[in-house]
Amino acid sequence: MKLLESGEDYLEAILVLQKQEEKVRSIDIANALKVSKASVCVAMKNLKKGGFIHMGEDHVITLTEEGKRLAESVYERHVLFSEVLANLGVDQETARKDACRMEHVLSEDSFQVLKHYFDQNGISSEHRE
Repeated sequence: MKLLESGEDYLEAILVLQKQEEKVRSIDIANALKVSKASVCVAMKNLKKGGFIHMGEDHVITLTEEGKRLAESVYERHVLFSEVLANLGVDQETARKDACRMEHVLSEDSFQVLKHYFDQNGISSEHRE
């Protein structure tokens, strides 16, 4: 199942929140993404249906293996593009926003070539948090 950009953003947010907090709930995602709890509810239903997340009876949200794989891929792109743009002189907030858009549109082949180029030329470090 191919996710829309918003679905990838939700998975990435869950991954980041899981690194920061013991338990992730819908309200945490809503606050992190600055969206309504209703929007998160719809997104979580779709992600659960697609097999990307589990939601326990205590409403704690966790990523499935597939969800984690996809979230880590999106997050890796976000980190790399943010770092590269910031290293080129783009202010942090603009770099973060632009990276969020770039992470969704570049093919995997192009991303791997750019990642290799940046790593070889010392422009970016490997998957910093």
